[in-house]
Amino acid sequence: MSQKKIIAVLGATGSQGGGLARAILADPDGPFAVRALTRSAQSDSARALAAAGAEVVEADLFDESSLRRAFDGAYGAFVVTNYWAERTPEEEAAQSRAEMELAQAQAAANAAKDAGLAHVIWSTLEDTREHFGDDDRVPTVDGRYKVPHFDAKGEANELFIRLGVPTTFLQTAFFFEGFTTGMGPARVQDGKLILTLPMADKPMSSIAVEDIGKTALGIFKRGEDFIGKTVSIAGEHLTGNEYAAALTEALGEPVEYRPYSWDEFREFPTPFAVELANMFQFYAEDSDRFTGDRDLDLVRELNPDLQSFKTWLAKHKQEIPRG
Repeated sequence: MSQKKIIAVLGATGSQGGGLARAILADPDGPFAVRALTRSAQSDSARALAAAGAEVVEADLFDESSLRRAFDGAYGAFVVTNYWAERTPEEEAAQSRAEMELAQAQAAANAAKDAGLAHVIWSTLEDTREHFGDDDRVPTVDGRYKVPHFDAKGEANELFIRLGVPTTFLQTAFFFEGFTTGMGPARVQDGKLILTLPMADKPMSSIAVEDIGKTALGIFKRGEDFIGKTVSIAGEHLTGNEYAAALTEALGEPVEYRPYSWDEFREFPTPFAVELANMFQFYAEDSDRFTGDRDLDLVRELNPDLQSFKTWLAKHKQEIPRG
């Protein structure tokens, strides 16, 4: 273990970081050891990582000094923030989610610089304002953003650049898991299953969240090849009709694609409706560039186990709601 290069993994008990932690642990003959960073080393998921051979260290993105200690002696770090984390009303009133992510990214960049890390992978997304500009068709959210959970991450890229942190900017995509948590097909009054993703007729890039961590491991193995570079990843690029066809095959009953318009989606009386509608509008309007930046051959080179939507569905179809 001591001869291996240590990768400090933020979010190691979550989705993206957990995927990387498990990928390192599943590669015992590889060059890396995992240091799993978590707010509670006593949680069930942290204990499971420790039992599997990970070094578990407590650290918090709100506490820069804890990050500095957790990065000490490491070769590299995987940095991810969680825009969707549960927050109290007091926390929401004190700081927007975008401001939270920027502050966390700044703390991680500062700590990485101080620790002298050789390679950081920052899980990020495009800043949609580069596409939308001042387009008044698309409502502004939180004062200056169009899609805050994209834009703040894209804005935070500069924090790592300005400090000279040797960073790979890993741009992700829509998660296949979104089809299990609100974006999947819904049963309408006539009994049919309808997929309503507001993508019009454009393809949308998506990926299994587990594959983000596996691809990050491939990037760490290539080291200097990707320092200072942006790597945009996906598992597949599919239109709404193609997602519906894959769901039809997996679920064993017809799924029809009937997309909402972006304006219809914005009117939903649910949290984040405007932000998510803006996101889908970005996906659709900038589809050629967004999908074009995500070279599936490169992603498969970095992660030979990359899953297509169909292969992911074969393992997870029971998690797709049919109500």
